Amino acid sequence: MIIDLHIHSQSSDGAFTVQEIFQEAKRRNIDFMAITDHDSIGCQHVAIDLAEEARIRYVNGVELNVTFSHPEYHESKPVSLDFLGYQFDPENKTLSDKLRQMAEYREERAAKILRNLNVEFEKEGIKLFTKHDFEEIQASVDGTLGRPHIADYLVKKGIVRNRQEAFDRYLVRCNVPKFPLYLEEASKLVHNAGGKIVIAHPNDPHGTSLVALTKSLPEQTAVIEGSMLNYIDGVECWHSRNDAQTTEHYVRFAKERGLLMTGGSDCHQKPVVMGTVKIPDYVADQFS
Repeated sequence: MIIDLHIHSQSSDGAFTVQEIFQEAKRRNIDFMAITDHDSIGCQHVAIDLAEEARIRYVNGVELNVTFSHPEYHESKPVSLDFLGYQFDPENKTLSDKLRQMAEYREERAAKILRNLNVEFEKEGIKLFTKHDFEEIQASVDGTLGRPHIADYLVKKGIVRNRQEAFDRYLVRCNVPKFPLYLEEASKLVHNAGGKIVIAHPNDPHGTSLVALTKSLPEQTAVIEGSMLNYIDGVECWHSRNDAQTTEHYVRFAKERGLLMTGGSDCHQKPVVMGTVKIPDYVADQFS
């Protein structure tokens, strides 16, 4: 069985439409999957219909960005963590309303980031972004607007060569804080919508993860045990950027604590890595 419970579409920062994702999933013989767009569930009804047509088992998904702090790490300053929600009701009004509010904030945040970019551009003699540039960025998004879309526009304008350079040169320095969603509220939103919530890629060295607090795997799971177990149902144990030690550690931890175990490629189609993470069949059985 091929399983991938962490895929992004154009509704957040993926390169493929939902239709293209299912075409690719069919080609790759994926049996069980979820599209987990950032702070967006707008594509879920289409995904459910396409999954039925493709005869692929599907579960609703979303990836929520959460503001988290711990008194023993990072001088108690907040860091961003990602949590995956599954099996929720996409019609749930409270969840939908919160995500709509977050999407509106993303637009405001993007406008502020562009103003910060213009400060840097002025120093470097680069032509300043205008309202037209902002509208072009908005037009490129089929869902929630985020920094990756701004990065792609910087590439398109020839200001940087690639997304990574956009972040390194500008977007880290010009950042504006994200919408402050805290774990207790995120957990309540997903659970009240009938879903389950798991911490995403907890040891991802290149993503929003517990690495921001500590690189020690035992310390990471101590943070989860001490501060998160009352709010979460599980852990993403398999991920495209996991090493064998990370996967082994988190599988053992999840089994010891009786937690839901999930896994996925975190595919944004750059490159297309959908279905390439080896995930055991019993992961699908947890969703029956």
